[in-house]
Order: sequence, then C-alpha cells, then structure tokens
Amino acid sequence: MKRREVISVIGGAAAWPLAAGAQQGERMRRIGLLLVSGSEPLGPFREALADIGYVEGKNIQIEVRSAQGQDTRVLELAAELVRSRVDVIIAVQTPAAHAAKNATRDIPIIVMAGDPIATGLITNLARPGGNITGLSATAAEAAAKSLELIAEIKPGARRVGVLGNADEVREIIVRGSDELNGAFATIARERADAVVIQGSLPVKPTVDLALKYQLPSLSTQKSAVQAGILMSYSASFAERARVIANYVDEILKGAKPADLPVQQPTRYELAINLKTAKALGLDVPPTLLARADEVIE
Repeated sequence: MKRREVISVIGGAAAWPLAAGAQQGERMRRIGLLLVSGSEPLGPFREALADIGYVEGKNIQIEVRSAQGQDTRVLELAAELVRSRVDVIIAVQTPAAHAAKNATRDIPIIVMAGDPIATGLITNLARPGGNITGLSATAAEAAAKSLELIAEIKPGARRVGVLGNADEVREIIVRGSDELNGAFATIARERADAVVIQGSLPVKPTVDLALKYQLPSLSTQKSAVQAGILMSYSASFAERARVIANYVDEILKGAKPADLPVQQPTRYELAINLKTAKALGLDVPPTLLARADEVIE
C-alpha cells in the first residue's frame, strides 16, 4: 500500500529522451549485475534504463549473477562477469563492490553500496579515480535512523543487536550464513530488545530467526521488509536505479568512471510489515504508520 509518491532527481541527472539510447545498427551492449543476495528488485532498474532508450533484448543484455547469500561465491561470480567481457559491471552492496574491484581494473564498475570511502573502495567522492563510480547507500545513516524507529515501535527498548557482514564492518559479527543462528542466539541471550540487520545478509534466514527469537528486526533494505523483516529505513531504490541507469548511459557513450562523482541519495523510504508486527505482538503507533511510504498488511 503506497502512502507517498515523490519523484526526485539528484546531481542534475534526469531521464533523457528515448532516442538517447543505442542507435539502430549499434552492437548489443552487455551489462553485468553482481548481487550478494539477489533480493534487490530489478524492475525499477530495467524501467530506468528503458526510459533512456535501453531495452533488454533490443540493444542491451543484462547478465545477472547472484551469490544467493553465499559470500564466498561473490569473488567467483565477479571473475565470471569479467571473463564474459561485459561492457560495465553494476555491483550492489559492499561485498559485491569489492569483489568487482578485485576482479578488474579495466571494466567500468558502478557501485551501489555503503560508504565507499570508509570501506576502501575509493578515496574521493567528487573524483573517485580508477574504474569505479556509483552511488553511496549511506547505510550507516539509515542504521542510525533505525535506532530512533525502535524507540517508537517498542518504547523502553535499551539494548539493540547489530547483525553485520564481516566483509563490511570492522567488528566481525557474521562471516557466513551458517553463523546466523549462533549470532541470533547470542543477541537474544544478551537480552537485546531488537536487532538491526545489514542488507547484505541473506533475507529468509534472518526473517525466520528474528521471528524465532521474537526480536523486532530492522533492515537497510526495503525488499527485506517485503520478505518479512519488521521495518526498514533506506534510500529509495527507484531513485538509485535512475542514477545508476544514467551512469550506465554515460559510460557506454565513453565517459570515464574516474570523472563521474559518487552520488548520495536524497530520498529515503520507511516501510513497515504489519503482519510481522502482529506476529511479534507489537502495536505500531498510528503516527509511525502515517509516515510510512509502504505498509505491508
């Protein structure tokens, strides 16, 4: 159920006329899409590409590679895309971005990940250098907002567990999917009132374990709420898709990633799963529901 529909443009990027895409007679361009968990909705990205003239099967081919939550496979899949000689790689989430960076210094890489400077992907947002550009997901800021939301949905909450991927945080919490059960057990044993889950972790196991341990769960990925996580506060995927699509267009026309600034999102969305709230015995305040961009009932 959509509560608000807002269209925004960042960094001056806008939808270009349909004719701006590949012209008749040009070769099919190949876009590699590298995912950690495969949970990101691809529809908005395909729509954003179509808006500027790139239609799958007509003038572009999208090669999707997903590790399905198995972090050890990301490097292998990145190398596979490089061997297939795609024209550009889009890497979603930090582990995928690092895998792509390690796999090639030649193929342009567009990242959609956490803080790219703090995680060592680049050294400068305005001029990233090398073969990388993209969009910062600013996951740290979204996680901070999640802490505020916990207090609204569960007044009196004092202890919050943070479940992260070892490839993304210095404090190693989870190295793989097989450690999730133990991590949740530890969080519950330490009497956490809620848990914030990093978006690169596999969705279904985290949903199941959060319900098993009766922990209100928050994610930095809206798609996780659609799968059963309680709430998310995250950058608009539709907005990010438009930025990434425009960068794909610029790079296919000859622009160098080093000269394209890494942008930051301007629109954030709040999503709430009422079915999960009911399973946890939580009453979502009407004021919080009124602010939600999407409520899943």
